[in-house]
Amino acid sequence: MSDLLAIEPVSPHLLRSLREHVHERLRRAIVAGNFRNGERLNERHLADLLGVSTTPVKDAIRKLESEGLVRTEARRGVFVEFSARQALEMALGRAALESVMAHIAANRIGDAEIAEMARLIDEMAHATEHSALEDLVNLNEAYHGMIHRISGCAYLERRLDGQRMYDHAQRIALLGEPAERRQGYVEHKGIFEALAAHDPALAEQRMRSHIVRSAKSHVRQVFGADAEGLAYDE
Repeated sequence: MSDLLAIEPVSPHLLRSLREHVHERLRRAIVAGNFRNGERLNERHLADLLGVSTTPVKDAIRKLESEGLVRTEARRGVFVEFSARQALEMALGRAALESVMAHIAANRIGDAEIAEMARLIDEMAHATEHSALEDLVNLNEAYHGMIHRISGCAYLERRLDGQRMYDHAQRIALLGEPAERRQGYVEHKGIFEALAAHDPALAEQRMRSHIVRSAKSHVRQVFGADAEGLAYDE
């Protein structure tokens, strides 16, 4: 069984959202590579590690299965279903959608939105400089969310909903690395500059490159040599 020391016991003030908390902890552990692809999960052992009963663990596993991160085999148990290729395919799907949204946003963005995004970029610079991980993750998500809103592509945004859990966990894992924080900031600033210049083709290209590059970094971080040879250029 993988080392799950990164998963902290559930604290009393989180008991009201116990199921969601357990689900998030297990999901983050899978995406961070704490479990190997194909590894069997023992519900009782997970419950003991998390300091909970098996009921919220069972609930979490059902959600993880619906998200494609585990599979249940009759009379055999529950197995992790998260490989380098799956992680990259999820990111390619996101890149395809978000790059189109960035293209459209570059045509729609107004002066007030440019000013708001500029403030976000300044806050990201400060958080990057001071290694404020939690702030940086929140700012990162606010930044992408604002581009989604500006694009007005509600349908495309709904298509992204199914993998927000992966995007969030990936950000937490990647932004823990100083070099990745700096590179991410440079790329976010470049996307913003393309949006502010009303250059849709450049905004689209930079968004796609940013998502694919960061996804490859995360795949290498989690899977090591297994990430090599995944054929897609950003």
